[in-house]
Amino acid sequence: MDARFAHQQYTIKRPFLSLFGRKYYVYAPDGSLVMFLKHPLMKLREEFTIFTDETESTPVLTVRSRSIVAINMAHDVFDPRTGEKTGSIRSRGMKSIIRDTWDILDANDQVVGLMEEDGSALLRRFLKFLPGRHRIELNGQVVATLKQTFRFFIKEEVLDLSPGNGQIDPRFAISCALLALMKETAREKEE
Repeated sequence: MDARFAHQQYTIKRPFLSLFGRKYYVYAPDGSLVMFLKHPLMKLREEFTIFTDETESTPVLTVRSRSIVAINMAHDVFDPRTGEKTGSIRSRGMKSIIRDTWDILDANDQVVGLMEEDGSALLRRFLKFLPGRHRIELNGQVVATLKQTFRFFIKEEVLDLSPGNGQIDPRFAISCALLALMKETAREKEE
């Protein structure tokens, strides 16, 4: 595994203003850029590639939705070098209206865990300044947490992998965190 994925914590930042697509930056604890994503705004089927940096020359992961519209939208996560599916993240449809909840599926589409919004989820739908929190579980055990840090002019989330002690692929955990952040961004745009 690449040394950039040997860390226990990552910081994900999204500037509020970005033209022609939202940009997400994933940083290691030392401040070095680990991953970069430019999420396209206008695409019929959601698909995006996560790169090592802004040059977009070295892909790390590809995330692709299975369908255009679905109540339980599933996103498959692929390793672009091998084409191998590393897992999937599937929303729980109606349950996600009040509290964002996703099932985590293995490469064979078996449910192995979940990612769920913690805290005052319903209250956060109305009071946007409240920081968000999520947890990622595998086989009933918390393996990662995602906590928003309040900042002006930037969205910042800290992904902590230390609870899992190496039980989750950091690349997959980062893709889960990015999807949670994108869901929150889309909800802000709707209102």
